[in-house]
Amino acid sequence: MEFITYEVNNAVAVITINRPRALNALNSQVLEELDQTLDAIDLEVVRAVILTGAGEKSFVAGADIGEMSTLTKAEGEAFGKKGNDVFRKLETLPVPVIAAVNGFALGGGCEIAMSCDIRICSDNAVFGQPEAGLGITPGFGGTQRLARIVGVGIAKQMIYTARNIKAQEAYRIGLVNEIYSAAVDEAGNVTATAQENLMAGAQKIAAGIARNAPIAVRNCKKAINEGLQTDIDQAIVIEEKLFGDCFETEDQRAGMGNFLAPKDQKLKTVPFKNR
Repeated sequence: MEFITYEVNNAVAVITINRPRALNALNSQVLEELDQTLDAIDLEVVRAVILTGAGEKSFVAGADIGEMSTLTKAEGEAFGKKGNDVFRKLETLPVPVIAAVNGFALGGGCEIAMSCDIRICSDNAVFGQPEAGLGITPGFGGTQRLARIVGVGIAKQMIYTARNIKAQEAYRIGLVNEIYSAAVDEAGNVTATAQENLMAGAQKIAAGIARNAPIAVRNCKKAINEGLQTDIDQAIVIEEKLFGDCFETEDQRAGMGNFLAPKDQKLKTVPFKNR
């Protein structure tokens, strides 16, 4: 891989888009490498994924405008499909994905962040869908996911005006869950950068997910994602089936068995086995 790095520690995978000279912009090669990386995730080992960008300036600055500038109508549609296919694979990955957004998350960067389950950011993060100012529409799901996450009115305003928003406004409208800043001691010395605290926060959230029963977490993700695409009556049926699917598993027996165990026999952390 030239533009993607991948590592796994303690059941948490970290995917880093590593094209800092281009502010981690998404071209065809980056999308192909990301697609291959998602396919290679060992779901028997990995229980949560963190997605981030290399450096402190940019998460993903957008799709590569240099590559897009000469596309024909057919080529533009094909490029949109390529991005959408990869982002949909990310969105439907069985395990939760956390976007750790450092710096710019514009266009395709905002869209890939919205394909993740949870978004957190550093205080220098900037989000936006600037495509209308470039003569195009968002092409990697921005017109669909932004409205679902922040509401139709705010999404339309952001997309129609092509206006970027900073971290605090992204938090206010519910686009991100948490903002991380640099840590400074009493003497004014920086003891941890915003990027370092952001990744530590992402690791903490991922570790909390990884401690829980993998089958249950995956079924929760599936129930939420599929339920949002239908009416409440059908959504409840989806939940019932996934709820029932957890029973008679080793995870369910271990979790409930530990809950019911005498106080002196309870385990602080249940060793869930994903079966």
